[in-house]
Amino acid sequence: MGATSVKIAAAGNKAVGSIKQAVGKSTGNRKMEAEGAGQKARGQVQEKVGDAKSRVKDVIDKF
Repeated sequence: MGATSVKIAAAGNKAVGSIKQAVGKSTGNRKMEAEGAGQKARGQVQEKVGDAKSRVKDVIDKF
């Protein structure tokens, strides 16, 4: 996956995770709330990976 596609997947995971977390919290569904928190965290990690890939590509492109 390229940096852009990783960042898009990250945004999706963060958004869906936030929604799941909020719905789980408002309905008292702890399992859904935990799943949402996990998916949101996965998105945050993916975002960092995408940023790192972009930086590596920028360094390589300079040479």
